[in-house]
Formats: sequence, C-alpha cells, structure tokens
Amino acid sequence: MITHHFLQLYWWALISLLGAILVFLMFVQGGQTLLFGCAKNEEQKKLIVNFLGHKWELTFTTLVTFGGAAFASFPLFYSTSFGGAYWLWILILLSFVIQAFSYEFRGKENNLFGKKTYDILLLLNGIAGTILIGVAVASFVTGGNFMIDKISITSADTISYWTNNYKGLELIANPTNLLLGVVIFLAARTLGLLYIINQCEKIESEEAKSLSERASSKLIISAIAFVLLFVLFVIIFFLSTGNRLDISNPNFNGIDGPFIAEKYAYLHNMLNIWWIAVIFLIGVLLVLYGLGRSILYAKSSFYVTGLGVVFAVWAILLSIGFCDMSYYPSLADINSSLTLYNSSSSLYTLKIMSYVSLAIPFVVLYIAYVWKKLSSK
Repeated sequence: MITHHFLQLYWWALISLLGAILVFLMFVQGGQTLLFGCAKNEEQKKLIVNFLGHKWELTFTTLVTFGGAAFASFPLFYSTSFGGAYWLWILILLSFVIQAFSYEFRGKENNLFGKKTYDILLLLNGIAGTILIGVAVASFVTGGNFMIDKISITSADTISYWTNNYKGLELIANPTNLLLGVVIFLAARTLGLLYIINQCEKIESEEAKSLSERASSKLIISAIAFVLLFVLFVIIFFLSTGNRLDISNPNFNGIDGPFIAEKYAYLHNMLNIWWIAVIFLIGVLLVLYGLGRSILYAKSSFYVTGLGVVFAVWAILLSIGFCDMSYYPSLADINSSLTLYNSSSSLYTLKIMSYVSLAIPFVVLYIAYVWKKLSSK
C-alpha cells in the first residue's frame, strides 16, 4: 500500500529534480553575461543571442513548473516562501520578465531603446536572476523569519506570515545565501561558456572561431572560481546545524514537532542514505571531468558538465528534505519550521498527482526532441 509519507518523499524528490534542472538551464542566463567582455563586435553578440534565443523559454517554463509543483504538493511551503518572502520572489520574476521582452524586441528594426539597452537587461537577468535564485534556495538551510498559525489552518485566510517588514529582502544579506547565489551564477556562466563553445564548433566562420577562442580563455577563470566556491559552500553546508524531528519523543505527532537542533545534520543525511551520496559523488566527478576535458583539450563538455550539475544539486536538495528534516527552518519559532509531514497536500491529492506524473518521461522525450530541432538551426 502506498502511504502518505511515501508520496511526500516522492514529490520532494520530483520537486528537487526540477530545481536541479532549473540550475542547469540557467546556462542561458550565464551565456547572456558574455554579451559584454566576451563578444567583441555585433556579429558575435548576434551569434550569442541566436544560440540562447532558442532555449530561454525552457528556463522560464521550468521555474513556473517548479512553482506549480510546489503549490500542488507542498502548499504551506508555497504560501510561506512565495507569499512571505514576497519581495525576493518579485525581484526574481521581474528579472525573468525583462529577459523575455529583451529577446523579443532586441532585433526589431528601429526599436525605441536600441540593442544596447536590451543587452544590458539581458546582462542584468544573467547576474541578478541567478544570484537571487541561489539566495532563495539557500534559505532552505538558513531559514526564514516566518511563523505558522496552526490554529487558523481551517478558519483563516492567512496561515503563515513573515515576522518582519522586509518580506524576504533580508535573505539577500545572509552571507551563506549570497555565497550560494554567487555559486549558481558562476555555474550558469561556466555552463554558458561551454554551450557557446559547443555551438561555435558547429559553425565554420571566422567570427564563430574567434568567439569560441575568447570563450575558451574565459572558461578557465570561471570554472576555477565555480569549483572553489562550490567546495566552500559544500563545507559550510555539511558543517551546518539542521532541525530534525524528534520522532522518539512521546509528544511527536508529525505536525508540531518537537525538533532537535543537530550539528552536521546534512552530512549525516548524506552518509545515512547511500544512494544520495552516490548521486552527489557522481555529479561532482562529472563536473570535474567535464571542466577538465574542456580546459585541457579545448573541447566543450557541456552536456557532461551539465548532467553533473543536475546530479550534485539534486543530491543536496534531497538531503535537505529527507530523514525527517525541516527543509524550511523558521528563525522566529523553531516549531513553525516546515517538514514534509506538516506542509504537504492530502493523501488523495498527492496520489492523483502521482498518476499524472507518470507522463513525465513523455514530456522529457518531447523536450529532448524540441531541443535537438531548435539546436539544428
């Protein structure tokens, strides 16, 4: 018999995978930062825009799908984070909106603002969009200033609320949050460089060759910075204290806690669930192999490195939610922290959604088909 908790774990795994794929797809944002400093003329800028213009919708669609899946499977998390950390998510969405109309109007004849204005907006999306997404994801570990009014669950419009007036802006000032934001920015930029090199290899022209050479020279610095800061974040992550449900406590009911503050909780999760640790190690090895091959042999290993990023991020997100952990700690009241137990939809809802999720492999195949078709032009 499929239990409620099994479905909670199942949907956390799916949402975590969506989040990992989103980080990979941000190579589009990373590629946009190459419009300045890498492209030396308008022809090379046009190459970059044409390479990325076929893919930017996939990033935005994945972000929306992530939000929709979170709303359906863990509605209390959705209302707490998206509704509570309001200004942080508004800034994220705004950065994606300016990306959309920049691609739409940049190449229009006699456009009002000129190409440079839209290039600057694409650069802004490439920097701010990636860093702010990293800040939001890091709050899964560092927590937020919210409270849950469990008494009002059936009688009030608002169940969770933020306890300050910054509404998520204070998360940007947290050093750990900012660190992950910079790591995701560097990951996106590194993948963007690899993708540009990969696409230039398919074109026989002097401009494409020159752009590929310039991208290869910038790859070394970007890749080294990404790996070093990622290692620093992983160390901080493994040394962090996490809130774990005290399931041995006689007062434990899966909803109100109580919680235990456990040192090295996320490291313990990795060690206790061997397959998550294997996914993480495979991801790290793929990233190192892909970057090493690209730097040493001047051949783009975009897909290998991208798969490594997906595996590594997925493993980290899995370890945050599994093993009775609070995946969204409350800094205002530890007993308001969110877990898979107290924030998910009902058994009936999760079960119906699980039937729908069986169509995911077909969606993935369709995306792969569209990706290949768009990349061929």
